[in-house]
Amino acid sequence: MPKIKTNRSAAKRFKKTGTGKFVYNKSHKSHILTKKTTKRKRQLRQPQMIKKSDLKELRLLLPNG
Repeated sequence: MPKIKTNRSAAKRFKKTGTGKFVYNKSHKSHILTKKTTKRKRQLRQPQMIKKSDLKELRLLLPNG
C-alpha cells in the first residue's frame, strides 16, 4: 500500500492541538497596516480554531497531524 501524503501547504498553515483540534493564524496582518484600525489589528493576532464543518476536509489534508 502506498503511504498517504500530507498536503504541505496545509501543514504550513495549521497546527494540531493536544485535543485533536486545529489552530491557525488569521491573514491580512503582514502589510498595509496603516489603514487598519487598532482593534482590527489586535484581533488578527489571536489564533483561531477550525470550525467543525471544515474539520473533515482538513483531516484528509493532514492525515499524520
